[in-house]
Amino acid sequence: MKKILGIGNALVDIMIPLESDTILEMLELPKGSMQLVDKERSNQVLSAMSGYRKSLSAGGSAANTIHGLAMLGAKTGYIGVIGEDELGGFFVRDLIQAGVDPHMIHSSQETGRAVALVSPDSERTFATFLGAALELSAENLQPRDPQTSIFQGYSYLHIEGYLVQNHELIRLAVKMAREHGLTVSLDMASYNVVEANRDFLLSIITEYVDIVFANEDEARALTGLEPGDALDAISKLVKIAVVKTGSSGSMIKSGNDRYDIGIIEVNPIDTTGAGDLYASGFLYGHSNDLPLTRCGMLGALLAGNVIEFMGSKMPAERWEHVRTRVEPV
Repeated sequence: MKKILGIGNALVDIMIPLESDTILEMLELPKGSMQLVDKERSNQVLSAMSGYRKSLSAGGSAANTIHGLAMLGAKTGYIGVIGEDELGGFFVRDLIQAGVDPHMIHSSQETGRAVALVSPDSERTFATFLGAALELSAENLQPRDPQTSIFQGYSYLHIEGYLVQNHELIRLAVKMAREHGLTVSLDMASYNVVEANRDFLLSIITEYVDIVFANEDEARALTGLEPGDALDAISKLVKIAVVKTGSSGSMIKSGNDRYDIGIIEVNPIDTTGAGDLYASGFLYGHSNDLPLTRCGMLGALLAGNVIEFMGSKMPAERWEHVRTRVEPV
């Protein structure tokens, strides 16, 4: 069985449902964005939300995708940095319980946290304090033993776009993955991150990436084009381009072949994790040599199910239901 390695910001999501978007304006957080904040600002946001209901979930985009893959039965691993604290322990236990092999680096800094404010229409806005996650560096990927590498034994490397702000780390990760024969997939993660790193992203994608996942805003930020044209443009750079269009589904293009994928009927509560779990389903299908249409349908299946719950995780009983709808491979 092919193994999939993820690398990303190891964060604990603090999910907070909102009664209205007024608080976002008060906190000066653009709706739907991911804002990087320092510890003081994170504490300020949490203080403002002191009277709201909260729930914790081990998160970070790549970790969510890898967790979803593991829950489907895939062999997986994850690279990230956590602190020696309660949140760090919570994060690692969550990975291990799902069957993920954690390749964690430990720091004296606090484990990162993402305060996710969920609007009444299910859209989420993140105020993210990276904490220890910020210490993930190119040096962490260098093997202590020249004869071994963290990439050995894996067939895929899945990267979250939030990491692309660390150019040295990403360039080394994709270079080493390519040297070890891994298929490289990249989830764009956030339109404002794409806008700030557009030239670097285009360079890395063209040279090293095989599969790109982007939503409408991210695809537009990368290409300056609307979804359909953006799909065409991205597909000229990589083997497989995927543009997710929310309630309209998703589009996949490989070479001259294009596929439009629908959605499943759901009662959305919170869109957190939808894109991450779409990638889980897609990569599970792709790693098992399923047709691209089936890969997209598996992505839609997982994305549709996770948005019926608060946070980026589904309860065990829902995973049991989902697995019955995934073809044996």
